[in-house]
Amino acid sequence: MTTSITEKQAAVAKWASLLNDSTALLATPGVHHKILIKRAGELHSLQIVSPEEFSDMLELADGALAYAIEAQLDLPALDGGS
Repeated sequence: MTTSITEKQAAVAKWASLLNDSTALLATPGVHHKILIKRAGELHSLQIVSPEEFSDMLELADGALAYAIEAQLDLPALDGGS
């Protein structure tokens, strides 16, 4: 499948927009991560991104998940104690 540069840029920009959606990421990190991985896989299987770009996308998705988990661990406990 041949993809034009504009189509590739649009598809990757859409994925990057999802990656940068910190509200969704912090609300549901696991779900958000799965969506990022799935969409990156779709772009790779459609040959819109190269194997190297796909690998980079997976690393970015994993980094976003790690960030979200760290952010959740840093939240104060809501157990009513002081």
